[in-house]
Amino acid sequence: MSKRITVTETALRDAHQSLLATRMRTEDMLPICPKLDKVGFWSLEVWGGATFDACLRFLKEDPWERLRQLRKALPNTRLQMLLRGQNLLGYRHYSDDVVAAFVKHSADNGIDVFRVFDAMNDVRNLKTAIEAVKLAGKHAQGTICYTTSPVHTTEKFVQQAREMVALGIDSIAVKDMAGLLTPYATGELVKALKDNVDLPVFVHSHDTAGVATMCQLKAIENGADNIDTAIGSMAWGTSHPGTESMVAALRGTQYDTGLDLVQLQEISSYFYEVRKKYHQFESDYTGVDTRVQVNQVPGGMMSNLANQLKEQGALDRINEVFAEIPKVREDLGFPPLVTPTSQIVGTQAVFNVLAGERYKTITNEVKLYLQGRYGKAPSQINRELQQRAIGKEEIIDVRPADLLQPELQALRADIGALATSEEDVLTFAMFPEIGRKFLSERAAGTLEPEPLLPIASAASAAMPQKEGVPTEFVIDVHGETYHIDITGVGIKSANKRHFYMSIDGFPEEVVFEPLNELVADSSKRKQARAPGDVTTAMPGNIVDVLVKVGDKVTAGQALLVTEAMKMESEVTAPIAGEVKAVHVKKGDRINPGEVLVEIV
Repeated sequence: MSKRITVTETALRDAHQSLLATRMRTEDMLPICPKLDKVGFWSLEVWGGATFDACLRFLKEDPWERLRQLRKALPNTRLQMLLRGQNLLGYRHYSDDVVAAFVKHSADNGIDVFRVFDAMNDVRNLKTAIEAVKLAGKHAQGTICYTTSPVHTTEKFVQQAREMVALGIDSIAVKDMAGLLTPYATGELVKALKDNVDLPVFVHSHDTAGVATMCQLKAIENGADNIDTAIGSMAWGTSHPGTESMVAALRGTQYDTGLDLVQLQEISSYFYEVRKKYHQFESDYTGVDTRVQVNQVPGGMMSNLANQLKEQGALDRINEVFAEIPKVREDLGFPPLVTPTSQIVGTQAVFNVLAGERYKTITNEVKLYLQGRYGKAPSQINRELQQRAIGKEEIIDVRPADLLQPELQALRADIGALATSEEDVLTFAMFPEIGRKFLSERAAGTLEPEPLLPIASAASAAMPQKEGVPTEFVIDVHGETYHIDITGVGIKSANKRHFYMSIDGFPEEVVFEPLNELVADSSKRKQARAPGDVTTAMPGNIVDVLVKVGDKVTAGQALLVTEAMKMESEVTAPIAGEVKAVHVKKGDRINPGEVLVEIV
């Protein structure tokens, strides 16, 4: 009996999140939409995941406007988003009224299919979002976050599926965000789901370990209904199996997708050219890497982690971070590594490595996790770490959102006139600091996306040449030799000039400011020498200053809240004493070794 397999295309969301640090701009999506709309995909994944954050933080685009434009450009195809249950698109749990409002407005602006997951696979955290999707008359896809550990079994995943069915879902997705599935494990899991649940089963897997195509074939043979793929020029590695490859593999069989290879190849050619534009964000981990079977780092997390470490001058230590991630994961009771737990575990691992001491700094998110505010951990957590992190604070065992009061009205009041729509309020709700900054810049007309490095062929055009003016240098710094190639220069704006260069073959961007500003900024902080000098091991930003000059503090007391790699942590007092000086304010950029607060 024939069974046509349907396809979800991920090029407009997860593919570029996995390969290009989520940097693709709407202007590069819209031209290909008419062709995408004619293919006959079951759905196009276009929104959710990290795209909302990236739009605001880096691209300076309104994510809601992106959705509206894509809806208009794709009238004949279901649009799909990835929704983190009670976390929505942020990194904390939101109150039920915020969740309901976000789902409603997402549906109103164009989303047809909501793939709803919880990073802990705690079904309690899916309830409100699924109810809101059904109320909006849209497709609710309950999601199993696939992972491996001593406590994750096929039976446990089937039980989760049954619990989601009781909530009224329309289909089930197996979300293998890190590429952990193996072919026979996939077949076993899909067969068990089809034997126990009378709903369509969708399979989503990254090709990091090089086996995702085999996993999809085994899934299909055991009853799966839909596979997630990425157009060929945006596929493979930390992305997904190539759409054309799977269409070709199934063509002429009982599982034929019915999709046209010629159409797909034209679309792939378009993205081949577009991808070049974002070369500066290319993941260094685009090939096969079976280490994922050990470190379990998802594709999107891997490219973003590499990019973040590069920004902090620590890319050479990424293998140490990969080795530390499984240890942190075990301490936290083996959560699946998917947003936000991937960021929680990954960032804590980075802190542990760069500080040279495990849990010298514990992020606020890890503290909340250990308190139970993200849900129930899959297995026993490290009690010693829990005690160290939360002390005598109460451990909760209820659905975390049950402890939250309605917050939508307060959010409206807080953002005030900067919000010109309910969507703006929800933007502020997702990312308060970044959202407020985005809305303020929009109101002032000063939104400016991060610059894109010119590709090599455009370097000479981007950098005016003069006879006798070199664009290649060899410099010596403390006995170390570096080869510098200047590849381009940006337009001067706001007293800043962007220069693009490569240092020993690695692309870099340097921003020059007037000398007096640089001197004023760098001279205000000395390097740590005294026992009461407070520093941080991670570059980042100051989120809050909790003390002032003259305050009496105790050893271990929180003095500052910093943000690094999208996670917040407290900087504590190394000794008891009196605050002699505070050298930072909210919003300041900080670097390791700088004295931020002095205690005597």
